[in-house]
Amino acid sequence: MFSAVYVIARDMEEAGRIARYLVEERLIACANLFVVSSVYRWEGNIEEGSEVAMICKTRTELVPAAIRRIKELHSYEIPCITSWRIADGHGPYLEWVGKETGRQ
Repeated sequence: MFSAVYVIARDMEEAGRIARYLVEERLIACANLFVVSSVYRWEGNIEEGSEVAMICKTRTELVPAAIRRIKELHSYEIPCITSWRIADGHGPYLEWVGKETGRQ
């Protein structure tokens, strides 16, 4: 089984650093990074700003370890980290995700 892990990072530098660590450690096969505009309430104030969203692809069994590592590397006090299972997809791509995250 495969999953996607969704993360919001402060900026492209932080997102890239987190993604590189996760790929190097084979916790994820890849991450897509894109700039997003966020509107949220924080400490009683409505905030708006630019952040970077990450969609990381991995094996479902690695999601807890990936989340732990993201929390260690992340600058936010309460980072946005969520995940969902990938119900279906292109077989060769999912095989590649498995291979790159340690499944031989």
